[in-house]
Amino acid sequence: MIHYLFNTYIAKNMFDGGMQKVRNEGNMGQDFENEFNVDKDQMKIAGYLETIGSVLLFVSFLGKSFTRMGTIILNIVLGVAIIKHLKAGHGFEGSKNALKLFALNTVSYLGTFRKK
Repeated sequence: MIHYLFNTYIAKNMFDGGMQKVRNEGNMGQDFENEFNVDKDQMKIAGYLETIGSVLLFVSFLGKSFTRMGTIILNIVLGVAIIKHLKAGHGFEGSKNALKLFALNTVSYLGTFRKK
């Protein structure tokens, strides 16, 4: 039960961020382009991947394969986000949220291999 709540927490955080990127609200596209050297199309792709991965985590109660697929997709996006934050000079403080979600997601992934 706790495992599914864990996945829901991760999924909610990632879903909100993904939808913002897909909608491209405000000057978000220009901010990403200036800050992280990522154009609007790449930002939307990352948003779609975040959204898909989040949905897979939301339905993780249906089976371990949903958790595994969702965590892999989200960890790829989070890994790129961590690298982009570090390259932009934000350091640990700028990438702290992505690092936290990456770690939680990795624990969730590893938990799928535990035998009951």
